[in-house]
Amino acid sequence: MPATSTMILNALVMTGEKPLGSTLDTDEQRYYLSRLNSMIDSWTNERLMINQLSQTSFSLTASQGTYTIGNGGNFNMTRPTRIVDPCFIRDSDNSDSELEIIDMTAYGRLVLKTSDGTYPSYLAYDYGFSATSTASVYLYPEPDSGLTLFINTLQPLTNFSTMSQNLIMPPGYQDAIESNFAVRSAPGFIQVSQDLKDHAVQAKKAIKSQNLPAPVSRLDYGIAGTGRSNILTGP
Repeated sequence: MPATSTMILNALVMTGEKPLGSTLDTDEQRYYLSRLNSMIDSWTNERLMINQLSQTSFSLTASQGTYTIGNGGNFNMTRPTRIVDPCFIRDSDNSDSELEIIDMTAYGRLVLKTSDGTYPSYLAYDYGFSATSTASVYLYPEPDSGLTLFINTLQPLTNFSTMSQNLIMPPGYQDAIESNFAVRSAPGFIQVSQDLKDHAVQAKKAIKSQNLPAPVSRLDYGIAGTGRSNILTGP
Protein backbone atom coordinates (compact mmCIF):
# COMPACT_ATOMS: atom_id res chain seq x y z
CA MET A 1 0.00 0.00 0.00
CA PRO A 2 1.22 3.54 -0.72
CA ALA A 3 2.97 5.72 1.82
CA THR A 4 1.44 9.00 2.98
CA SER A 5 4.10 10.96 1.12
CA THR A 6 3.25 9.15 -2.12
CA MET A 7 -0.45 10.01 -1.86
CA ILE A 8 0.29 13.65 -1.09
CA LEU A 9 2.69 13.97 -4.01
CA ASN A 10 0.20 12.23 -6.33
CA ALA A 11 -2.41 14.78 -5.30
CA LEU A 12 -0.05 17.70 -5.92
CA VAL A 13 0.87 16.31 -9.34
CA MET A 14 -2.84 16.16 -10.19
CA THR A 15 -3.17 19.89 -9.60
CA GLY A 16 0.09 20.72 -11.38
CA GLU A 17 1.62 22.16 -8.24
CA LYS A 18 4.44 19.57 -8.26
CA PRO A 19 6.13 17.88 -11.24
CA LEU A 20 6.69 14.15 -11.46
CA GLY A 21 9.67 12.98 -9.41
CA SER A 22 9.61 15.93 -7.01
CA THR A 23 9.95 15.77 -3.23
CA LEU A 24 8.63 17.75 -0.26
CA ASP A 25 10.84 19.82 2.01
CA THR A 26 10.38 19.72 5.80
CA ASP A 27 7.92 22.63 5.98
CA GLU A 28 5.85 21.20 3.13
CA GLN A 29 5.74 17.79 4.77
CA ARG A 30 4.51 19.29 8.04
CA TYR A 31 1.89 21.45 6.33
CA TYR A 32 0.49 18.86 3.95
CA LEU A 33 0.40 16.10 6.58
CA SER A 34 -1.65 18.40 8.80
CA ARG A 35 -4.01 19.22 5.92
CA LEU A 36 -4.39 15.55 5.01
CA ASN A 37 -5.29 14.62 8.59
CA SER A 38 -7.77 17.49 8.67
CA MET A 39 -9.54 15.95 5.67
CA ILE A 40 -9.53 12.44 7.18
CA ASP A 41 -10.88 13.85 10.44
CA SER A 42 -13.76 15.51 8.59
CA TRP A 43 -14.58 12.23 6.81
CA THR A 44 -15.16 10.62 10.21
CA ASN A 45 -18.39 12.63 10.43
CA GLU A 46 -19.62 11.10 7.16
CA ARG A 47 -21.22 7.80 8.16
CA LEU A 48 -20.72 6.16 4.76
CA MET A 49 -17.00 6.91 4.66
CA ILE A 50 -16.50 4.54 7.62
CA ASN A 51 -16.13 1.03 6.27
CA GLN A 52 -16.11 -1.10 9.41
CA LEU A 53 -18.60 -1.78 12.20
CA SER A 54 -16.66 -2.75 15.34
CA GLN A 55 -18.15 -4.94 18.08
CA THR A 56 -16.76 -4.63 21.60
CA SER A 57 -17.86 -6.19 24.89
CA PHE A 58 -17.63 -4.94 28.48
CA SER A 59 -18.51 -6.47 31.84
CA LEU A 60 -21.17 -4.48 33.65
CA THR A 61 -21.23 -3.56 37.33
CA ALA A 62 -24.37 -4.34 39.31
CA SER A 63 -26.57 -1.27 39.93
CA GLN A 64 -24.32 1.00 37.82
CA GLY A 65 -26.18 2.57 34.93
CA THR A 66 -23.68 5.21 33.73
CA TYR A 67 -20.28 4.48 32.19
CA THR A 68 -17.64 6.67 30.60
CA ILE A 69 -16.40 5.46 27.23
CA GLY A 70 -13.15 6.40 25.55
CA ASN A 71 -9.44 6.09 26.22
CA GLY A 72 -9.06 5.52 29.97
CA GLY A 73 -12.83 5.40 30.57
CA ASN A 74 -14.92 2.68 32.23
CA PHE A 75 -15.23 1.27 28.71
CA ASN A 76 -11.61 1.68 27.67
CA MET A 77 -11.59 2.05 23.88
CA THR A 78 -11.35 4.73 21.24
CA ARG A 79 -14.31 7.06 21.70
CA PRO A 80 -16.96 5.94 19.19
CA THR A 81 -18.25 8.28 16.55
CA ARG A 82 -21.59 6.53 16.97
CA ILE A 83 -23.10 3.51 18.72
CA VAL A 84 -25.41 1.64 16.36
CA ASP A 85 -27.74 -1.37 16.28
CA PRO A 86 -27.60 -4.11 17.23
CA CYS A 87 -26.43 -3.79 20.84
CA PHE A 88 -27.31 -6.44 23.39
CA ILE A 89 -26.85 -7.80 26.91
CA ARG A 90 -25.46 -11.32 27.44
CA ASP A 91 -25.99 -13.17 30.70
CA SER A 92 -24.02 -16.00 32.33
CA ASP A 93 -26.05 -18.57 30.36
CA ASN A 94 -24.94 -16.95 27.07
CA SER A 95 -28.49 -15.74 26.41
CA ASP A 96 -28.70 -12.39 24.62
CA SER A 97 -31.25 -9.60 25.12
CA GLU A 98 -31.34 -6.83 22.54
CA LEU A 99 -31.11 -3.22 23.67
CA GLU A 100 -33.05 -0.37 22.15
CA ILE A 101 -30.84 2.64 21.42
CA ILE A 102 -32.52 5.90 22.45
CA ASP A 103 -31.33 9.50 22.27
CA MET A 104 -30.58 11.66 25.29
CA THR A 105 -33.94 13.42 25.01
CA ALA A 106 -35.77 10.11 25.47
CA TYR A 107 -33.40 9.14 28.27
CA GLY A 108 -34.04 12.46 29.97
CA ARG A 109 -37.76 11.68 30.10
CA LEU A 110 -37.18 8.53 32.18
CA VAL A 111 -38.43 9.33 35.66
CA LEU A 112 -36.42 6.99 37.89
CA LYS A 113 -33.08 6.55 36.18
CA THR A 114 -31.58 4.56 39.08
CA SER A 115 -34.22 1.85 38.84
CA ASP A 116 -32.65 -1.60 39.15
CA GLY A 117 -33.60 -4.44 36.82
CA THR A 118 -32.34 -7.82 35.78
CA TYR A 119 -31.49 -6.71 32.22
CA PRO A 120 -31.19 -3.17 30.84
CA SER A 121 -33.64 -2.49 28.02
CA TYR A 122 -32.38 0.87 26.75
CA LEU A 123 -29.01 2.39 25.89
CA ALA A 124 -28.30 6.08 25.39
CA TYR A 125 -25.06 7.68 24.18
CA ASP A 126 -24.43 11.36 24.85
CA TYR A 127 -21.73 11.89 22.16
CA GLY A 128 -19.82 13.96 24.71
CA PHE A 129 -16.23 14.98 24.17
CA SER A 130 -13.93 15.86 27.05
CA ALA A 131 -10.28 16.75 27.41
CA THR A 132 -9.62 13.03 27.78
CA SER A 133 -11.76 12.17 24.72
CA THR A 134 -14.46 10.40 26.72
CA ALA A 135 -18.23 10.34 26.38
CA SER A 136 -20.91 8.58 28.45
CA VAL A 137 -23.15 5.55 27.96
CA TYR A 138 -26.39 5.25 29.96
CA LEU A 139 -28.24 1.97 30.57
CA TYR A 140 -31.81 1.68 31.82
CA PRO A 141 -32.76 0.01 34.03
CA GLU A 142 -29.53 -0.47 35.89
CA PRO A 143 -27.98 -3.94 35.34
CA ASP A 144 -27.89 -6.92 37.64
CA SER A 145 -24.60 -8.74 38.28
CA GLY A 146 -23.03 -11.17 35.82
CA LEU A 147 -24.02 -9.29 32.67
CA THR A 148 -21.90 -8.31 29.66
CA LEU A 149 -22.68 -5.45 27.29
CA PHE A 150 -21.97 -5.84 23.56
CA ILE A 151 -21.96 -2.66 21.48
CA ASN A 152 -21.44 -2.05 17.78
CA THR A 153 -19.65 1.19 17.04
CA LEU A 154 -18.45 3.37 14.22
CA GLN A 155 -14.84 4.30 14.93
CA PRO A 156 -12.97 7.41 13.74
CA LEU A 157 -10.88 6.96 10.63
CA THR A 158 -7.20 6.65 11.51
CA ASN A 159 -5.02 9.69 10.93
CA PHE A 160 -1.54 9.49 9.39
CA SER A 161 1.18 10.01 11.99
CA THR A 162 4.17 10.22 9.62
CA MET A 163 4.91 10.72 5.95
CA SER A 164 6.21 7.16 5.72
CA GLN A 165 3.09 5.53 7.17
CA ASN A 166 1.38 3.19 4.72
CA LEU A 167 -2.29 3.40 3.87
CA ILE A 168 -4.29 0.54 5.41
CA MET A 169 -7.77 0.97 4.00
CA PRO A 170 -9.99 -1.02 1.60
CA PRO A 171 -9.81 -0.62 -2.19
CA GLY A 172 -10.96 2.76 -3.47
CA TYR A 173 -9.72 4.85 -0.55
CA GLN A 174 -6.38 5.72 -2.17
CA ASP A 175 -8.11 7.24 -5.19
CA ALA A 176 -10.59 9.11 -2.98
CA ILE A 177 -7.86 10.41 -0.69
CA GLU A 178 -5.59 11.59 -3.50
CA SER A 179 -8.26 13.26 -5.65
CA ASN A 180 -10.08 14.89 -2.73
CA PHE A 181 -6.84 16.03 -1.15
CA ALA A 182 -5.84 17.58 -4.46
CA VAL A 183 -9.04 19.63 -4.43
CA ARG A 184 -8.75 20.47 -0.75
CA SER A 185 -5.09 21.52 -0.81
CA ALA A 186 -5.31 23.64 -3.96
CA PRO A 187 -7.03 26.85 -2.69
CA GLY A 188 -4.48 29.56 -2.13
CA PHE A 189 -1.99 27.87 -4.44
CA ILE A 190 -3.57 26.83 -7.72
CA GLN A 191 -6.90 26.54 -9.56
CA VAL A 192 -8.13 22.96 -10.05
CA SER A 193 -10.09 21.74 -13.06
CA GLN A 194 -13.76 20.82 -12.96
CA ASP A 195 -12.80 17.34 -14.17
CA LEU A 196 -10.69 16.80 -11.05
CA LYS A 197 -13.48 18.09 -8.80
CA ASP A 198 -15.95 15.73 -10.47
CA HIS A 199 -13.55 12.81 -10.14
CA ALA A 200 -13.08 13.52 -6.42
CA VAL A 201 -16.86 13.50 -5.87
CA GLN A 202 -17.28 10.24 -7.78
CA ALA A 203 -14.44 8.56 -5.86
CA LYS A 204 -16.21 9.28 -2.57
CA LYS A 205 -19.55 8.16 -3.98
CA ALA A 206 -18.05 4.80 -4.94
CA ILE A 207 -16.88 4.25 -1.36
CA LYS A 208 -20.22 5.32 0.11
CA SER A 209 -22.14 2.95 -2.15
CA GLN A 210 -19.90 0.11 -0.94
CA ASN A 211 -20.31 1.07 2.74
CA LEU A 212 -24.08 1.57 2.57
CA PRO A 213 -25.68 -0.78 5.15
CA ALA A 214 -28.21 -3.30 3.92
CA PRO A 215 -31.70 -2.34 5.16
CA VAL A 216 -33.29 -4.64 7.73
CA SER A 217 -37.07 -4.65 8.08
CA ARG A 218 -38.78 -5.77 11.25
CA LEU A 219 -42.17 -5.43 12.89
CA ASP A 220 -42.72 -3.41 16.02
CA TYR A 221 -42.93 -5.66 19.09
CA GLY A 222 -46.37 -4.25 19.87
CA ILE A 223 -47.61 -5.60 16.54
CA ALA A 224 -45.59 -8.78 16.29
CA GLY A 225 -46.01 -9.97 19.86
CA THR A 226 -43.67 -12.60 21.18
CA GLY A 227 -44.08 -15.14 18.37
CA ARG A 228 -42.32 -15.30 15.03
CA SER A 229 -43.72 -13.08 12.32
CA ASN A 230 -43.32 -12.81 8.57
CA ILE A 231 -42.53 -9.31 7.31
CA LEU A 232 -44.63 -10.03 4.18
CA THR A 233 -47.72 -11.60 5.79
CA GLY A 234 -47.66 -10.10 9.28
CA PRO A 235 -47.96 -11.80 12.70
